Amino acid sequence: MKTGQHERTLVLLKPDAVQRGLVGEILTRFERKGLKITAMKMKQADKQMAMEHYKWSEAEKISSGDRTIAIRQEKGLSIDKTNIEYAESTQSKLIGMLMAGPAIAFVVEAAHAIEHVRKIVGHGSPLKADVGTIRADFTIDSYIVADETDRAARNLVHASSSIDEAERELKVWFNEDEISNYDLAIEKILYSKDWDANVD
Repeated sequence: MKTGQHERTLVLLKPDAVQRGLVGEILTRFERKGLKITAMKMKQADKQMAMEHYKWSEAEKISSGDRTIAIRQEKGLSIDKTNIEYAESTQSKLIGMLMAGPAIAFVVEAAHAIEHVRKIVGHGSPLKADVGTIRADFTIDSYIVADETDRAARNLVHASSSIDEAERELKVWFNEDEISNYDLAIEKILYSKDWDANVD
């Protein structure tokens, strides 16, 4: 049963989540919310795949670099690169982290799936994530600590941030025939007027 707001999005449990044995705990959070998982696989990303996953447009690089500069300014740290240079450095670290070990990729489908998933996952920096989110509850890393050690932040999960990003990323990890089309028993409760009592 689908509504006009149904979306598909990609979620990756990054190598740090797999190595820490948090896969089941994290998956449970999505299922308890009522989100439907329609595909899943464990995959070790090679360099080409990791680069395709973290393939950023010029606008995305500028946005990423601007965030890095803002964080550095907030912490009183020096600014010694352009926003593009900071973004490309971050991008390189993310690619290396994704290649560090196997990841679990899965497809989530639901009404407003992207927004719901990102709320469950929490802010990209665990230090800023709200209590109750995956990143706040399961890791203590931050962008500042990661920068000090010249690595990507260990924030456990990647979740697509928009419909366009989800469509691009889903193609990196899944063929369309790997994604199942089925109904969950709870979908009638979540979406259908037919579940309501007839009061006529």
